[in-house]
Amino acid sequence: MEEARGSVVKHVFVAKFKDETSAAQIDQLIRDMANLVNLIEPMKSLHWGMDVSAGKKNQGFTHVFECTFESMEGIAEYVAHPAHKEYAKSLMPNVEKFQVFDYKLTKAII
Repeated sequence: MEEARGSVVKHVFVAKFKDETSAAQIDQLIRDMANLVNLIEPMKSLHWGMDVSAGKKNQGFTHVFECTFESMEGIAEYVAHPAHKEYAKSLMPNVEKFQVFDYKLTKAII
């Protein structure tokens, strides 16, 4: 398999917020995460959503956040950026469990 032309890298963060984290707190954390696009140049976009699957195979995870970067170096810059580190200080005390997955887009197999 080969990388897609003009390939980008996706950084996916899947989380289950703690039960005591209010909807208002989650909304603010999402707004703060979205603002990182304005603060960290290599971060090109952020999409997020809540689990809506009928199969209940989410293992308790409730939210997914997908960030787009042009390279793995961009992800490394994002992770090391002071704005990301500061954001993590407010996010992580509200997260019960999480997973992170980084991948390069590849061409579809037909």
